[in-house]
Amino acid sequence: MNWHKIELEEQLEEIKKESEQYPVLIFKHSTTCSISATALSRLERKWNSEEAKNIKPYYLDLLKFRPISNRIASDFEVEHESPQILLIKDGISVYSDSHYGINFEELLENC
Repeated sequence: MNWHKIELEEQLEEIKKESEQYPVLIFKHSTTCSISATALSRLERKWNSEEAKNIKPYYLDLLKFRPISNRIASDFEVEHESPQILLIKDGISVYSDSHYGINFEELLENC
């Protein structure tokens, strides 16, 4: 799995534009939370590049970049949770889930 790090708020505009061409995944990760670590590990283990070839995955360390995490919640009209995934298509969040609800198969169903 090839994560693209989100470290600048300006990247959110790029993500919206990219999502007009292909689905974009955002994984908001709390580096000090064991549930977040487990959810991330489960997603990475289940990730199948062949099935997910059209999805571009982004990773946000939400403790280090909390203002960006807040902006994600605002821009994509989702309540902040951690860990959390969002699937962005055509500039909007079409699917989100958190904690142990983060599931590769459900992500694919919403692409």
